[in-house]
Amino acid sequence: MFRPPRSLSMASPPPARSLRGARWLLSVTAALLLTVAIGSAQEKVNAPAPAKEPPKPAEYVGSDTCQGCHEDIFNAFQKNPHHQVEADKKRGFDGKACESCHGPGSKHAESMSAADIRNPAKIAPAAADKVCLTCHLNQPTHVGRISSSHAKNQVACVACHSVHKNGPNGMVARKIPAINAQCASCHQDVWASFQRPYGHKLPQEAMSCVDCHNPHGTFEPRSLQTVSANEPGCLKCHGDLAGPFVYEHAPVKMEGCVACHQPHGSSNPRMLTRQIVRLVCQECHSNFQAVAPKGGTMGSIAPAIHDLASPRFQNCTNCHQKVHGSNVSRDLFK
Repeated sequence: MFRPPRSLSMASPPPARSLRGARWLLSVTAALLLTVAIGSAQEKVNAPAPAKEPPKPAEYVGSDTCQGCHEDIFNAFQKNPHHQVEADKKRGFDGKACESCHGPGSKHAESMSAADIRNPAKIAPAAADKVCLTCHLNQPTHVGRISSSHAKNQVACVACHSVHKNGPNGMVARKIPAINAQCASCHQDVWASFQRPYGHKLPQEAMSCVDCHNPHGTFEPRSLQTVSANEPGCLKCHGDLAGPFVYEHAPVKMEGCVACHQPHGSSNPRMLTRQIVRLVCQECHSNFQAVAPKGGTMGSIAPAIHDLASPRFQNCTNCHQKVHGSNVSRDLFK
């Protein structure tokens, strides 16, 4: 019988013990390799990240650099009152008037991106005011800016002032029609009250809002202007009604002109709060009695001789002529 050569014949199967040993060796080797791989990955995770250098802060580049791209704004700014900042060595802004408001511009000059420069017109009002108050903080006209109603209502300086415009009236409105139009753009309800039959002559351009109010704020309510040692701003024009008086009318002293008058406009003569004079008086002199601290009465009804059904007693100022105060009569007769 033919037999193939030994080299070509099928090898005999290895014993079972040797197969188990090979498998065990392979499993141990795989486990060791897996452990090494896990350890290496863990070391990479726990390894400290390479230290990054902090970003380089922006630097001042000077107004001449700004001129290269913003030629029109730069030329207009030469006639603007803020151009004097170019010579401000006290704050370190000499030659850097643009960057005094917009901040260092080196990054913006490189990237040309609006995100790399400060724009006071597009930041929070409080932040924009802080930029303006860097120079204007201690000026008398801005003494109440921080506590003013404009600041509390998030109205920034740049909402009324255009910093880049040139000319005498470019940055701030100075002519009466321009001032009133600017204020009326927000205070439309107040402007409507001036259209009533009796009121101050703002629509006729005889006066402006800033004659009575300081838009930057004051320590008085409603940003009212004051004159003559903190007297009400009304006395700037109505000086004949100014005190002090020997005999003062309490509402004038305590509440001011608005106790009886509507300053922006009224449907009643003399801008009174009521259509008839006696009705204004009777708001205080009504039908009740309150004992005053030193005797007498306050807010009591008129004496019995005043028959309010009679026409001659219906106009209180026929007798009590000095309703704003008197130096002669306790009853404000003269």
